[in-house]
Amino acid sequence: MFKKLDFFFFGWIINWMYPEYYRPKYGYLRYYILFFHYLLPQKLFRLNPKVKWPVHFTSKVIAPENITKGILCDPGDNPNVYIQAKNGLIIGNNVGFGTGSKVISANHSHTNHSEHSKTPPIIIGNNVFIGANSVLLPGIKIGNNVIIGAGSIVCKDIISNTIAVGNPCKVVKENSPYQESIIKIKFNKKIPKNCL
Repeated sequence: MFKKLDFFFFGWIINWMYPEYYRPKYGYLRYYILFFHYLLPQKLFRLNPKVKWPVHFTSKVIAPENITKGILCDPGDNPNVYIQAKNGLIIGNNVGFGTGSKVISANHSHTNHSEHSKTPPIIIGNNVFIGANSVLLPGIKIGNNVIIGAGSIVCKDIISNTIAVGNPCKVVKENSPYQESIIKIKFNKKIPKNCL
């Protein structure tokens, strides 16, 4: 009963204010928590105000207009996450970013620190988890069904269906097939057809 009241009072505000927020309707994060801990700091206190999904007040998302993301993915929703998407960031479905993780799509130019060097966008596949305090560097690609271990520095591409750790990040073993099905989830709103 409380879950339905929570959705009735706060869920419609969350869905309206966050057009790119797609999560299970019930059982993920209470809507009143999203309202008080995410929406108010973002919209009222102007912390990451242009981002169209919930971002924790201690996280920073730079150039959100250069981010393309799927469902079950809200970069910056955990504490102390830094996302810099100057050169673009393409994220698949069901991607998690651990506390303190960093995504850096553009470095400063070596000859002029006020400019960013051009690189291809960072691409992250479906069903990926980036461990706490990991760093993703410009131009890398991460395949589907990948786990990046905590504290890793990803400076080269990581192939699908693997677990990778370290500095520099290297594949250490094969990952088991992903089990959860997006089709069985009842979402907070209608999801785009291209996400299934």
